[in-house]
Amino acid sequence: MCAELSMTLAGHPMQLLGMRALYWPARKTLMIADLHLGKADVFRRAGIGLPAGGTGEDIGRLTRLIAARPVDTLYILGDVLHGPAHRAAWYRQWQAWREQHASLRIGALSGNHDRVLPKADLGVELLGAHLSDGPFLLRHDPQAHPSLHMLCGHLHPLARLPGMQRRWPAFWLRERLTVLPAFSQFTAGIAPVMLPGEQLVACVEDEAIALPVGR
Repeated sequence: MCAELSMTLAGHPMQLLGMRALYWPARKTLMIADLHLGKADVFRRAGIGLPAGGTGEDIGRLTRLIAARPVDTLYILGDVLHGPAHRAAWYRQWQAWREQHASLRIGALSGNHDRVLPKADLGVELLGAHLSDGPFLLRHDPQAHPSLHMLCGHLHPLARLPGMQRRWPAFWLRERLTVLPAFSQFTAGIAPVMLPGEQLVACVEDEAIALPVGR
């Protein structure tokens, strides 16, 4: 097992990180998907209990990712928020973190949960529904593209390791399409139906584990 797995995507060396992020060394760019800030607060307001500390732990993981490598840009591939941006504890945590990383460029693609993102005042650059960067097309939900390699989220892929019942967040590597795992720890997901040539890379306790290529 290792904390990162090096792969070539669209001709570019990339690192799939066990902490549920994708790193593009040549651009000093970190990418995450489905941060879902404020999810626990939204659930609690609806009378559904979730453990405390989720946003703080996610932000702490993001801090460790940025401290471990040169990062000039952070892209969030949609679902930055989970719902209304209530000024709850998670908001104060995010604002404090943003102030500590004021020089970091943060660009956010819009996701299906991001209706109030333009008014949320999170200190991020709103990039719209998609962004082209080199050979990659960044967006939230996967859509086939005839020439660009799609980097996206939305599906929250999960993988099961041999001999284990629990499913773990995973990268889903497909033809000209890489689906990132959900960065938020409080997310459900799907077990992908694998086609020949596709592969999952599981994120297990901050380690990246490549599973066999589908046949």
